[in-house]
Amino acid sequence: MADMEQDQLFVEYVVKQIVNHPDDVKTDRIVDERGVLITLHINPEDMGYVIGRQGQTARAIRILLKIVGAKNNARVNLKIYEPEGSRRFQSAEAAPVDAEASVDDLGI
Repeated sequence: MADMEQDQLFVEYVVKQIVNHPDDVKTDRIVDERGVLITLHINPEDMGYVIGRQGQTARAIRILLKIVGAKNNARVNLKIYEPEGSRRFQSAEAAPVDAEASVDDLGI
């Protein structure tokens, strides 16, 4: 853990305080010409805690991370890794709905 940068340590510390599975919190840090990208890997069960309602928690973490980055003269961005089985991907691939069956269920 000695080779981690301040921004990466900050993200891990904050997220570990929020989630139910702190041992599953991992970060990857990549530096390129656009700045620093920190990719956050968490337990899928904790995704809601980290993202928050309408993304408010994730937005707040990103704002604080930008402040930490500005202090160190770096542009820092946060990406939250979503595994393939996450809810966001499942809803996009939902089974087609039979409109007539739905209307029959309503009794109209």
